[in-house]
Amino acid sequence: MRLDKFLCDMGEGTRSQVKQKIRKGAVTVDGLAVRQPEYQVHPKNCICLEGRPVSYVKLEYYMLNKPAGVVSATRDPKEPTVLDLILDKRRKDLFPVGRLDKDTEGLLLITNDGALSHSLLSPRKHVDKTYYAKVEGLVTEEHVRLFAQGVDLGEEKPALPAVLEIQEAGETSLVLVTLREGRYHQVKRMFQALGCEVRYLKRLSMGSLRLDESLKPGEYRKLTEEELENLKTGES
Repeated sequence: MRLDKFLCDMGEGTRSQVKQKIRKGAVTVDGLAVRQPEYQVHPKNCICLEGRPVSYVKLEYYMLNKPAGVVSATRDPKEPTVLDLILDKRRKDLFPVGRLDKDTEGLLLITNDGALSHSLLSPRKHVDKTYYAKVEGLVTEEHVRLFAQGVDLGEEKPALPAVLEIQEAGETSLVLVTLREGRYHQVKRMFQALGCEVRYLKRLSMGSLRLDESLKPGEYRKLTEEELENLKTGES
């Protein structure tokens, strides 16, 4: 690939910025200064910018414990985004796989693997997503039954059947909800349709990927090889 594209892909600046650095002689390839942005390089070449090695990474995968108050977007003119939290990312083309509402916490996969993202989000795949919720209102076995048959959200089709597990019932109920689709504000809207209000929501898992509970809100880590392999093969 072109040298300027290599550096740009690795987050070393915009295309115009890296071209300027190359022309100033700040880049070496296998120990030799290269001043042509179009110079063809291979990921196995030893490429240095201002004396600092720049290695090539094609795909990146991060598990983020998304905090409240951060939007699930690649960029936003007013709000901090989940990508702003990934401080040591190498790729500039990362994106969140799916979205969590601004006030929702929990598991979010950040990657630049479009094929994996499509596999996890495709409606035909029906990938399970489990949430922990604090709900204002008494959640009963009737709610469990209604979730299992598919809650009417006032759309053309009702929600797909979902699993509702009551952990604690009372004026404020603690529940787990497992969905197989991802409609807009779905968990909140399902409870609203049944006369309850979600006060806190946290995603715990997506397919085989489960939130590392050692990660505090706002913290992240790279996926392990086993986690990545299980996601790709659909194993739990």
